[in-house]
Amino acid sequence: MIQKHSAEYLPATNTEIYSILQGSYNHPLTREWQSERHLTKSMFILPLFISDIADDETAIDSLPGISRFGINKIASYLTPLVAKGLRSVILFGVPLKEGSKDPEGTSADDPEGPVIQCIKLLRNKFPDLYIMCDVCLCEYTSHGHCGILRDSGALNRDLSVRRLAAVAVNYAKAGANSVAPSDMMDGRILEIKRGLIEAGLENRTFVMSYSAKFSGGLYGPFRDAACSAPSFGDRKSYQLPVTGRGLARRALKRDIQEGADGIIAKPSTFYLDIMKEAAEIAQDLPVCAYHVSGEYAMLHAAAEKGIVDLKEIAFEAHNGFLRAGARLIISYFTPDFLDWLTEN
Repeated sequence: MIQKHSAEYLPATNTEIYSILQGSYNHPLTREWQSERHLTKSMFILPLFISDIADDETAIDSLPGISRFGINKIASYLTPLVAKGLRSVILFGVPLKEGSKDPEGTSADDPEGPVIQCIKLLRNKFPDLYIMCDVCLCEYTSHGHCGILRDSGALNRDLSVRRLAAVAVNYAKAGANSVAPSDMMDGRILEIKRGLIEAGLENRTFVMSYSAKFSGGLYGPFRDAACSAPSFGDRKSYQLPVTGRGLARRALKRDIQEGADGIIAKPSTFYLDIMKEAAEIAQDLPVCAYHVSGEYAMLHAAAEKGIVDLKEIAFEAHNGFLRAGARLIISYFTPDFLDWLTEN
């Protein structure tokens, strides 16, 4: 008499065979093969804070490992990073001298100011380094807002976008490869594109728009570094509300139509749904994730308390941006990744 096998020894069905996945990631190499895209050094863009005090080198307490530099200090900081494979930086000017700020942000494109001086220095010292410049007025205005204000304290959109376009064109004239307007004023991409065309620079300048930039609680360390906190009110009337997914879609479509060459989603970790939508809406443009100062500081704080391993959590976060559709990453972790990606 033939005995029946117990249920636990019955041959697996097709469904059960398909459910066996672990053989495909049981080895470090096969785990790597599961990645659709890999982090590379060329993806990373390093934020730099450049002050108008030539010999400045000030550590930012709320941004571990990050400092603000003057024009006489920046080259020595960058030299070893370029040797390790740094390909791109984004400049943020920080005027600290008394009287350097006014209601129109005049010092933003002062030929003797920190950004234009730094562009020229980097172009000379590191001719292959790709130079992006953040375009905004908040660091340079006496009121700390990102545009020019009316007497009522409300933003004057028309004057703001004209001023921002002038700043962007002057950065491009100084040798910047890319301008990245972060102000979130309506219509500034169109105004910047027109300004670049009039200056004959439209074919030499990449316009990377902060199109999906949200207001929130993750910018504190940046404001410490850039000295850019508003003197009154907040930026909620022009940065997107945290629940404004539809507004983000509209802003993305607007900036693409106005001629943006690339798109930034900011912040990153809490807004991966927005990044994914940006990659779908702007499928023909590079999408850049900005891992902002608060996100960077949070990971450092967690690592200091022994909650996470810093390297592992940084890789997890930044791989998440790629998974969501980003091709570029602005990150304060850039110096670390230059080492980590060499080790790997």
